[in-house]
Amino acid sequence: MASACSVPISSYPYPLKARANTDRLASPHSLPHFPYSRRQHRAGSLSAGNQARDLEYEVWKWRTRLSFFPFFIKRKSREVLKQELLEAIEPLDRGAAATPEDQERVDQIARELEAVNPVKEPLKSDFLNGKWELLYTTSRSILQPQRPKFLQPFGKIFQAINVDSLRAQNMETWPYFNQVTANLVPLNSRRVAVKFDTFKIGGLIPIKALGSGRGQLEITYLDEELRVSRGDKGNLFILKMVDPSYRVPF
Repeated sequence: MASACSVPISSYPYPLKARANTDRLASPHSLPHFPYSRRQHRAGSLSAGNQARDLEYEVWKWRTRLSFFPFFIKRKSREVLKQELLEAIEPLDRGAAATPEDQERVDQIARELEAVNPVKEPLKSDFLNGKWELLYTTSRSILQPQRPKFLQPFGKIFQAINVDSLRAQNMETWPYFNQVTANLVPLNSRRVAVKFDTFKIGGLIPIKALGSGRGQLEITYLDEELRVSRGDKGNLFILKMVDPSYRVPF
């Protein structure tokens, strides 16, 4: 037998007044007095107006009960969310194969993980120091999706950060082996301004960065093995720790 909340309103045997009457019911205090009994209701001796008010009461009662349900929903653990995030990005070729639907799903899981971030001031944490491997990004400048497939970067990409020296380094591997180093300027305990200083073409030929080579980066989730960051252009970056002892060169 279906419960009262699973029965569509249209199936009730008596008329319902304007929907506005149910929408305005914020509490039982706004309901009219019900001077009749349920026996009278079952006997069909009530007027259409009283029947409609009774239905309003039933609707309000179930809305009130349902409104308490979110308090009993158990939040997923960090480990479960991390696993879901890694599984979601695994087939996406570091983001190059992600559809808009894939990007939306990854972003949603990342936001759930960010909500349980255990490190509230990542720029003061030793977890941040070392070399990180990029697992996923929405940045077109990194993925280069406009290039033919064989010209896109398909080797591993790393980013290193050292908090004590406020230095950062991005490193491509095959086929370009480009590198760039940058100075970091803390804006708060989670966000830094990034000012690039030197590019290395093929990892060998140094070129001074132009004055326009700058941006911002916010660390939104951090633990000893996973980092989630967001750039000032709205791009998402998900990285895993591969070498906590690595030092960024000056």
